Amino acid sequence: MEQNREMPVPRATPRDFFLHLLLFIALYISVISFIMLIWQYVNVLLPDPLTSDYYSAQSAYSGIRWSISMLVIFFPVFIGLSWYMDKLDMANPERRKFRSKKWLTYFTLFVAALTIIVDLVTLIYNLLGGELTLNFAIKVLAVLFAAVLVFGYYFWDLKKKGEE
Repeated sequence: MEQNREMPVPRATPRDFFLHLLLFIALYISVISFIMLIWQYVNVLLPDPLTSDYYSAQSAYSGIRWSISMLVIFFPVFIGLSWYMDKLDMANPERRKFRSKKWLTYFTLFVAALTIIVDLVTLIYNLLGGELTLNFAIKVLAVLFAAVLVFGYYFWDLKKKGEE
């Protein structure tokens, strides 16, 4: 009698788990820093006349410095780790089946999808309330752009590897 047995899923080492975790944390921090950077530039270039003062401008400049500082460090870490992990996956395709990587990828897809949904709800809510300003619209579009980019990339990556 022939049995249909699936191949066991390979087990990730602690090193693999922590590399995947670092990769996704670097992604999250990079995306959040990018969004913060756009928001702070909007605050500087299109200040709200009701709340603009010296302290809010200084706060925006401080936010710009933090965002750039985090992007300068975390985005290259994300790019470098992505390249390294892809190189390891090409050399050993079984690595693509690591549960930790799948969990983190699907969690990232979930967070990106939820962000897109909430962002669109926020946009519609403010549009219906007549409170849509250029400042607000640019901030909503920045969040939407980042979330769609992350969702699109990881969804494409799963499809490319035949794991949808």
